[in-house]
Amino acid sequence: MKKSIFQMKGITKEFPGVKALDNVDFKIYEGRVMALLGENGAGKSTLMKILSGVYQKDTGQIIYEGKNIHFKGPKDAQEEGITIIHQELNLIPHLTIGENIFLGREPVNAFKKIDWKKLYQNAEKLLKKLKVEKSPEELVANLSIGEQQMVEIAKALSLNAKIIIMDEPTDALTKKETESLFQVINELRDEGKSIVYISHRLEEIFQICDDVTVLRDGKFIGEDEVKNLDENKLIEMMVGRKLTEQFPRVDVEKGEVSLEVKNLSNEFIKDISFLLRKGEILGIAGLMGSGRTELAKTIYGALKKESGKIYIEGKEVKITSSQDALKAGIAYVSEDRKGQGLILGLSIKENMSISSLKDFEGYFFKINGTKEKKYVKDYIDHMAIKTPSENQIVKNLSGGNQQKVSIAKGLMTNPKILILDEPTRGVDVGAKKEIYDLINKFKQEGMSIIIISSEMPEILGMSDRILVMHKGSITGEFDKFDASQENIMRCAVGIKGA
Repeated sequence: MKKSIFQMKGITKEFPGVKALDNVDFKIYEGRVMALLGENGAGKSTLMKILSGVYQKDTGQIIYEGKNIHFKGPKDAQEEGITIIHQELNLIPHLTIGENIFLGREPVNAFKKIDWKKLYQNAEKLLKKLKVEKSPEELVANLSIGEQQMVEIAKALSLNAKIIIMDEPTDALTKKETESLFQVINELRDEGKSIVYISHRLEEIFQICDDVTVLRDGKFIGEDEVKNLDENKLIEMMVGRKLTEQFPRVDVEKGEVSLEVKNLSNEFIKDISFLLRKGEILGIAGLMGSGRTELAKTIYGALKKESGKIYIEGKEVKITSSQDALKAGIAYVSEDRKGQGLILGLSIKENMSISSLKDFEGYFFKINGTKEKKYVKDYIDHMAIKTPSENQIVKNLSGGNQQKVSIAKGLMTNPKILILDEPTRGVDVGAKKEIYDLINKFKQEGMSIIIISSEMPEILGMSDRILVMHKGSITGEFDKFDASQENIMRCAVGIKGA
């Protein structure tokens, strides 16, 4: 029989202009993995921040091991054996892995000095448990995003917590790293630990979780055991409707060639050539490290090309910077919206218009604020961005709405060619559908679109044509009729022309 060790009853939390949580109930069971699901903006992160002491509830009751409790801050929660691994990494780059794991909790010797040998030995044990093949004395700045995520997980494990909250823990992990994490979760469950697991990847829920709680629009929708549910039922609970067609492909008559890449090469890519037509979606698939993003950044001028030519509408263009690309009519939406795509501390308006400020210049080179505001509001309406106003700070938006702002920023430059790198990473199923509908609208308007994605169903479902990359080269090309997961994967591992 399941034993509830943590319970939240009737939790309500309001922010200015937004009711983030409305009378929400939530339970955590001993030695089980509880999935917490919902669209971006459903209230998941807010609920977990209350659970871990980051936010204070407005009303409601929190019961832990049979006692009413109130956390004044994260330290209170940690002392009670509760820790959270946030989606946003919270590491100090110029410190080592070991220093980051035990920051503020360093072991000391009899002379009250830091015992560095013990610190690094303890850190090494945690890294081995997670199958991270890095020295604990390595600087965090030298790690990949996935490796940094594993350090965050090691930091949480070092606290020996009873309840561990994982917010999108696999978002930046490789398949191998994800498998290691799942093995650790199983071990923690066997030890009687309780895990709260937040993810947009529904296949992971069925793979690793025992129970699931669903929130929608800040309200509790339901709780059930995972074995009683299927993917369609979960989606329906999350979005409040059936997603009858997850990838709404539209057929558009292709126009003239808008982009031609000839023999493009640098240290990341080798002899890349392809065409892209107006009204066409070109998918680029491949495994991590295949050169997909590097190709996009080379076309956009963020990486320097060593040889090759780029033509826009039949005319060769010299692109040595992103400014050159924008002038030529190319917009690039980064896979890392928080690190490279958006300035989280600025407003929606400032983020959207930052790449196209010249279009709003008035007399004496001053920005015409009225014109800027009108354009931004038009995009907010056009893209159904959920926000109280254009002055909302971007970091306060849900992931799906942040992604729409990132796309709108590119669109405001009036591009002929739109490159979308992982356009739905970290976005829930409902917001994904909205983004796909927008992409199709751009396609119908004659825009040329490149989609780079690690999600095979997304590539297969949205692309008219697919290029596959492996180690910086194109190893296969398929139209939408010939493309299959098997064919793409064969090319992705280096079997040319599969």
